[in-house]
Amino acid sequence: MYGAGAGYGSLALFCLFWGMGGALISLLLSKKIVKWTMGVKTFGPGEGDSHTQKLYEILTRVSTSAQLKKVPEFGVYESPEMNAFATGPSESNSLVAVSTGLMQQMTDSEIEGVIAHEVAHIKNGDMVTMTLIQGIVNALVMFLARIIAFAVANTIEKESQRYWVRFAVIMVCEIVLGLLGVMFTAWFSRRREFRADAGGAKYSNPQKMLAALEALQRRFEPLDNRSPQLAAFKISTGRKGGFLSLISTHPPLEDRIAALKTYSQVR
Repeated sequence: MYGAGAGYGSLALFCLFWGMGGALISLLLSKKIVKWTMGVKTFGPGEGDSHTQKLYEILTRVSTSAQLKKVPEFGVYESPEMNAFATGPSESNSLVAVSTGLMQQMTDSEIEGVIAHEVAHIKNGDMVTMTLIQGIVNALVMFLARIIAFAVANTIEKESQRYWVRFAVIMVCEIVLGLLGVMFTAWFSRRREFRADAGGAKYSNPQKMLAALEALQRRFEPLDNRSPQLAAFKISTGRKGGFLSLISTHPPLEDRIAALKTYSQVR
């Protein structure tokens, strides 16, 4: 365990290294990880069936509208859920993937809205931004937990007991501070989702982006308020308010739809 004797500066560097290290490695390997874990199959020009090619053409058109440095890889993975995600460390090294369930249950116009939303995440640098924020939060949690533990342990007279007190306090503090960190990153993520919706409307058009959100709302929100969020597009199907809303990475659909309608009127 890292000791206080090394000084606050060294402790801060230690926490920053370990807090940032894992987040950055995860970002750099994100494309390979999702391809392997989710069985994503990628398709380029002229590959796949006619529907796959049409979606690839949509991705190319939207990426051009967003002025991306490079058209992202396009992937499809087997899943009955209506789902999509974007990942990758940069504009020139990114991936947009959609589920087979999304392809089967949405119209091409609605899917264009979903793809435009994911392209907006890439254009806005959301993967990098969220990785940096997560890394900083991880480092702060580690640092503050150890500072608090050192202060508490120093009140113990017996040296033999200090190690275990310090260890226990670090564990408790990392759990509590970690939860607060999750709430902060989730709050920030929700802000980015509104921005990605606006970007999707800009790079495609507001009607298609709105149609995508409304299609998801029709299919999911009436079913079961206890249903979990989707794995990647993260459409919230739960009720507003409560603890779960504090750790949700995406706002409720009704809020996103209302915000997009306001944005479209302003434009």
